[in-house]
Amino acid sequence: MRATPLWLLVLVQAAVSAASLVVEIVAGRMLAPYVGMSLYTWTAVIAVVLAGFSAGHWWGGVLAERPLRRALAATGWALLGAAVTTALAGQALRLAAGPVLAGGTSPVWGITGLTVAAFFLPSFFAGVPAPVLTKAALDGSGRQGQALGAMFASGAVGAIAGTLLAGFVFISWLGSIVTLAVVTAVYVAGAALCLWLARRVSAACVLGGIAALLAAGQSLLAPGPCTVESRYFCLAVQDFSADPQSPVRAMVLDHLVHGISARDLPQVMFTDHGAMLDALARLRAPGRDFSSFFIGGGSYTLPRAFADRGLTRVTVAEIDPAVTALAASDFWFDPDSAEVLHEDARVALARRDTRYDVIVGDAFTDTAVPQHLVTREFFDLVAARLEPGGSYLMNVIDYSDSLAAVGSLVATLRDVFPEVEIWAEARRPEPGERIVMVIAAGDRPTPGDSFAVPAPDRKRFAALAPEFVDRIAARGMVLTDDYAPIDRLVGARD
Repeated sequence: MRATPLWLLVLVQAAVSAASLVVEIVAGRMLAPYVGMSLYTWTAVIAVVLAGFSAGHWWGGVLAERPLRRALAATGWALLGAAVTTALAGQALRLAAGPVLAGGTSPVWGITGLTVAAFFLPSFFAGVPAPVLTKAALDGSGRQGQALGAMFASGAVGAIAGTLLAGFVFISWLGSIVTLAVVTAVYVAGAALCLWLARRVSAACVLGGIAALLAAGQSLLAPGPCTVESRYFCLAVQDFSADPQSPVRAMVLDHLVHGISARDLPQVMFTDHGAMLDALARLRAPGRDFSSFFIGGGSYTLPRAFADRGLTRVTVAEIDPAVTALAASDFWFDPDSAEVLHEDARVALARRDTRYDVIVGDAFTDTAVPQHLVTREFFDLVAARLEPGGSYLMNVIDYSDSLAAVGSLVATLRDVFPEVEIWAEARRPEPGERIVMVIAAGDRPTPGDSFAVPAPDRKRFAALAPEFVDRIAARGMVLTDDYAPIDRLVGARD
């Protein structure tokens, strides 16, 4: 067969590489509604996708040993395989989620198993073309060194382009499923070109391409888990209303409820952490008209309650504008009742020298607070932004048979604040139970060691005994910007 122009092989390799990296980025977003977005999620995605690429490259090398036309034809079929499995990745994820996550294995293995079920095959098939296309480039060039360099460079440039397009364009403007549909079309086009170069276009090939495009269309029509898919989260609204005339709604970010609000009860909290943060802020505030800064907005339930009480100096740092928009449209938050900063809370505090009476930490990625918001350096910044007598309140999730995360947070906060308390529901937790707690830090203790507030039924919350707090803090580590393994600590067990 006649030599294929090098520029055409470079173009195909770049397009396939870009498409495969788009799928890798989308994989993390699509897994989030099922297992959250954490270090473990991205570790599983990267490992599984690289394993698929490696296996595909190996098989592509086997195919490259064949006569070039046969190798290109097989590559065309591999790209059709990539198109079909990419188009069906969302459905594979939904089908696998139930049995994989119900298996009772550790979260790490559950995340990995789910990633393999949905994204190994697309990565495997996308890895096949590189060796064959490189072999074609070498066979058709008198300057094999330049041809080899061009093919390697095109793969790298394509990967860069795919990463940038996925992160900055496709997901935020098209959403995950539409993005996968675009990738499916790219793979079908690549398959058609390879089969044309091999002179092996057939009715079966055409039917394969049509099947892939139809599968992508079916995925587009299937209901997705997101009410809104933003640059940061899969956002969903769930209705908990007992009475349709008095709505109660929950905001779900990825796979966790981040707030519940009732239209007619703006001052009533529907979660334990909301009830504790609300009560402790008022108990520890230096005056009735206190200023506050919120790290994370979520459903904006607490800022809305503050505004309903007449508090006017409320600032919220919420990194995702889509979260704020959804809170305003579905959770009765008035954006004019607070100063809303759409940026990372640490950046917002560092850029401004404003001081607050109460700073509330309520930001999560999966069940852990983001790493950069749990370090001694960050707590130094928080202390510098508090008025004299001010308080820092932090929502924390941990497990009763470990408390490694909360112990490390207390140990770290004690390096900055003279008084650090842990608050939780006033009852003995079950073994292994996941507990919602609030840490209160400042230069003085909270007046009283317990209180009862609606959550929404009336509950009593209490400060853990100082001796017990000392014991778990002694087992913890001081977290720093250099080393803060909060994801591992939350999952730790004694």
